[in-house]
Amino acid sequence: QVQLVESGGGLVQAGGSLGLSCAASGSIFSINTMGWYRQAPGKQRELVATITSGGSTNYADSVEGRFTISRDNAKNTVYLQMNSLKPEDTAVYYCNADLSRAPTILRGRYWGQGTQVTVSS
Repeated sequence: QVQLVESGGGLVQAGGSLGLSCAASGSIFSINTMGWYRQAPGKQRELVATITSGGSTNYADSVEGRFTISRDNAKNTVYLQMNSLKPEDTAVYYCNADLSRAPTILRGRYWGQGTQVTVSS
């Protein structure tokens, strides 16, 4: 079994900051890309940011310059530091990992359970 467990969501005022973390655990052989996605009420899930095992990052235009994604490969953990938050950042944030399971090395995408981020105006 593989689990992704997120933490760090909450309520913050516009202009504030929040940090999210997501730890992957279980029968993992290797983790390729990890990322964060979000889904606001009535909207489709959208990409926020991704990071490869080598540290290459990709951001949605809407968060570029405000959010920073990072990872600790030794801990199988990905982080999202969110600064200058806006009310439109309000959403459920989901962690995602593209990984290979042990011992089969079968590759798949796994999701966390989601954590709520609410930004008040």
